Amino acid sequence: MDFISTFDMFKVGLGPSSSHTMGPWAAARRFLEVLRSEGALDRVARARVDLFGSLAKTGKGHGTDLAVILGLCDWDPTTCDPAAVHPAVAKVRAEKLLPLAGGRAIPFEKGDVAFHLHESLPFHPNALAFTATLDDGATRAETYYSVGGGFVVQEGEDAAAKGAGPDVPFPIESAADLLAACRKSGLTIPEVVLRNERAARDEAAIRDGLARIWDVMRGSAFRGAYAEGILPGGLGVVRRAPKLNRSLLGDRAEAASRNVDAWVAAMRAGGGEFHAALKWLACFALAVNEENAAFGRVVTAPTNGAAGVIPAVLLHRVAFHEGGDEAVAPFLLTAGVVGALFKKRATISAAMGGCQAEIGVSSAMAAAGLAQTLGGTAAQALMAAEIAMEHHLGLTCDPVGGLVQVPCIERNTMGAVKAVTAAQLALEGDPERAKVSLDAVIRSMWETALDMNSKYKETSEGGLAVQIPVNVVEC
Repeated sequence: MDFISTFDMFKVGLGPSSSHTMGPWAAARRFLEVLRSEGALDRVARARVDLFGSLAKTGKGHGTDLAVILGLCDWDPTTCDPAAVHPAVAKVRAEKLLPLAGGRAIPFEKGDVAFHLHESLPFHPNALAFTATLDDGATRAETYYSVGGGFVVQEGEDAAAKGAGPDVPFPIESAADLLAACRKSGLTIPEVVLRNERAARDEAAIRDGLARIWDVMRGSAFRGAYAEGILPGGLGVVRRAPKLNRSLLGDRAEAASRNVDAWVAAMRAGGGEFHAALKWLACFALAVNEENAAFGRVVTAPTNGAAGVIPAVLLHRVAFHEGGDEAVAPFLLTAGVVGALFKKRATISAAMGGCQAEIGVSSAMAAAGLAQTLGGTAAQALMAAEIAMEHHLGLTCDPVGGLVQVPCIERNTMGAVKAVTAAQLALEGDPERAKVSLDAVIRSMWETALDMNSKYKETSEGGLAVQIPVNVVEC
């Protein structure tokens, strides 16, 4: 049984896409490691990247070309300055020189990143191949698949041979396993997950890691709530979170702009009446995903396209409920294990499953985390996840212009609202009398993904994407 950690489901990185930006970026750095391990890095004379399937069709809008260039430069997306991304790529393109692994520059022409719009590889729609030509004319090539959420698989990689991770006290392959573990041990969901996490790292590292995730999440919401302007890419989408933020804070807006703690304090001071709390939920989700669309730093939760749902619901929990700060770790641990169930038993890749695999999964994760931290039982938390996903089944991925903007940004607000509603229903419900289990809805989601027409799976060839003709400019 494979162990998928909370820190696998939540990754710090840059927007706009986990599968089209973060995954290819990671693949490029993995290719550098292959060259290093073989002593070939210093012998590379040219490098080429071939993009296939969904990576080719929507790669321009998702910044895939930027990602592979910066990956080959060995930039770290978790620590690099987001403001330096576009200038660095512009410099490579202008000079036609690539500082391979941050060192020796090699020739690099525009055609060295090739988009194969009408060719796909069989394993997964998100495929890319790297080829290095060495100084003696020999070539070294590897193919990778970006399978969603920033996860990358190398062609021919044998996960079983590499090992499936640490032995954990509670092996969990299904929601039924998770519920059984809670009932047998008398532990809550986050307590079970924490025991498993301890098999991979010590508790101090776990707590520090969760704090880092939360810091990036709320930081992205805060920056998005104050960043004015138009999003890049050519659609002319105006950021809406700042206006909503100002209207909610009123005369507290300036004081709240000092830092994220002052911002949250100002929210609390305004009260959490239904209409205000609902508007804040929308503001949070808009803010994060507008940051994501602008190549800002976010947390894949479980993907970049759905990065706003979980921070929105968790900020809602922190700002408008008692003991909010203490809820962060159990919320994230609960949400993480629910996301892992979807990854194991279905998919978190929109190129495989449509937007139900992104917004739907993130809404289910957030619903479970909220129900758990508002006093729900393990069964109620899983019921909340089931309700949230049930009402996202069949949701297509149809990004206009291949950009993670329309309808992606607004969909995060809808996912957040559904998560809160699902948690409320579950907390008032009786899981023993529920007609649909979380395992059943995960199976249904996967079957729906398999049946869904490919044009509705992150190709921009169907749905809203074909109703609004645009000319996407290079990011």
